[in-house]
Amino acid sequence: MKQNKLGNQGLIASQMGLGCMGMSEFYGNTDEAESLRTINRAIDLGVNFLDTADMYGPFKNEILLSKVLKERRREVVLATKFGIVRSATDPTVRGFNGSPEYCKKACEDSLQRLDIETIDLYYLHRVDQNVPIEETVGAMADLVKEGKVRYIGLSEAAPETLRKAFKEHPITALQTEYSLWSREPEDEIIPTCRELGVGFVPYSPLGRGFLTGEIKSFNDLAPDDFRRMSPRFQGENFEKNLVLVDKIKQLATEKGCTASQLALAWVMAQGDDIFPIPGTKRVKYLEENTSAAEIKLSADELAEINTIAPKNVAAGTRYPAASMQFVNK
Repeated sequence: MKQNKLGNQGLIASQMGLGCMGMSEFYGNTDEAESLRTINRAIDLGVNFLDTADMYGPFKNEILLSKVLKERRREVVLATKFGIVRSATDPTVRGFNGSPEYCKKACEDSLQRLDIETIDLYYLHRVDQNVPIEETVGAMADLVKEGKVRYIGLSEAAPETLRKAFKEHPITALQTEYSLWSREPEDEIIPTCRELGVGFVPYSPLGRGFLTGEIKSFNDLAPDDFRRMSPRFQGENFEKNLVLVDKIKQLATEKGCTASQLALAWVMAQGDDIFPIPGTKRVKYLEENTSAAEIKLSADELAEINTIAPKNVAAGTRYPAASMQFVNK
């Protein structure tokens, strides 16, 4: 896997990362042994950019990763996040906290769970609209000075928020959903990242699995799968989005690859400053995703993909209304 410079602050990571969220929660049943095999296989393949967060599990995902980091810390670029507050006793409780005090406590807790001395890339998971971004980033900058964090990033931050944050301390990466059915970042977010020299990290580059073509019915989702609450996976939206996936699958067949590989190859073709982190909890799909880095799309193929998957092609918003008010802030 190609290694590249993520942002202009000196961080080097694999051009494709691994999102570890689903190994602990959200996407149905989990299998710790298979998850650990998947993480280790990723590192073996040169995918060293591992993405987690304190709220995944909650807290379980960082503990899972600690079992790999214990033996392979030097091989990994570890990214984790703070700012979405959950309770271990009642995981349905959610809140946001970007206060300097919470930032520093959350970092200490993550370091303890991960059993490491320094976090490579520490993100603010969601912008706390009750705390000036300068205050939150100021606390994150203190963590850098203390050697507890190497680089800092933001997740789901609007361009103006990114600019304000950057004035306080250089931001290495901005993480936002981006895929063939979530192309909104092309309007302002990606151009702003490029202007400031901030690396762009797309999460859910496979549309939460929908763009793989493996999900053919709402009933394919486990009863506790959080995608059941996503507008894009419901009712008429689901059926409309299947039409898009069928077109992607047809193009992939012509190219001699899978739909997921085509979708990932498209994301990676958008620039060397883009580092997608497709999530999976199985070795089989990890290897399939990793192979997408070898697929090259011609100008004609990219034009054809843009025709069938233009901006705003997806039916439904990417989160329920209650959650959409906290993204791109």
